[in-house]
Amino acid sequence: MALFGKNAGTSASNDALAYRRDLVENMVFELIPLKSVDAGIEALPANSLVSVTASPVKGLDATMELTDQIRNKGHRPVPHIAARLVEGPEHVAKIAKWMKTEGYETLFCVAGDAEEPAGPYEGAHAFLSDLFAQDHGLTKVGITSYPDGHALISSEVCHEQLHAKQALLNEAGVDGWASTQMCFDTDLITSWLKTERAAGFDLPVHLGIPGVVDRTKLMTMGVRLGVGASLRFLKKNRAAVTKLMAPGSYDPNDILDPMINELSDLNISGLHVFTFNQVEATEQWRQAVIADA
Repeated sequence: MALFGKNAGTSASNDALAYRRDLVENMVFELIPLKSVDAGIEALPANSLVSVTASPVKGLDATMELTDQIRNKGHRPVPHIAARLVEGPEHVAKIAKWMKTEGYETLFCVAGDAEEPAGPYEGAHAFLSDLFAQDHGLTKVGITSYPDGHALISSEVCHEQLHAKQALLNEAGVDGWASTQMCFDTDLITSWLKTERAAGFDLPVHLGIPGVVDRTKLMTMGVRLGVGASLRFLKKNRAAVTKLMAPGSYDPNDILDPMINELSDLNISGLHVFTFNQVEATEQWRQAVIADA
């Protein structure tokens, strides 16, 4: 497997380098509704695309408030709506009205990490079905995908739901994309996506990668926020953990470089960057990649 840039020395064409540069330049910054978010917002470059997570502790109101705050700062926020935090059809109608009234045309839908659903929605498909029956104003919806598997859902169900949600978006006439979970195994990401493409999955994919973050925070927050399948693998692999935790060892390019010649062919059209609100260091990396290209 290609873990942390094992194959980073692979030669890349000028087209592949330019494609990676465009992905990095237009990447999505993920922010979390925690105390550190204000500093993260201030460190964003102008007119950023910002993915605003849904916290099972704070609820969807916090996501909606933070989305408005980020929009008012001149950025382009994409709210996460966690289906398991939606209380029922009336709550769906409230969310749809908020999006339509505020002019939000893009949404990212997740099942969510709440242990018990607040209402009737176990997963994203059922919620989206009800949402699309509303006057929502949406033109694009993102969904989740799991190259590294899901801790609570079988690979077969993940596969079935991925294709079912794609069909639902097509039926609703809404454009879509799929963002991958945070995964460090680039061979696994590539093989998973090739398999899904062969099975008829044709939505664009946003590759989920960590930004430039403190290694301890990456390990602890990754598990806490439900992106821990790949991190659990790392815990079993002493060499990988040592490399991850060593100062200066992790760079987002360690994931991008091994895949550089396949990013375009696999229709990886964006980067979903988990900043854990440490935006300043990630933005410095982004600017360095742009300048070097």
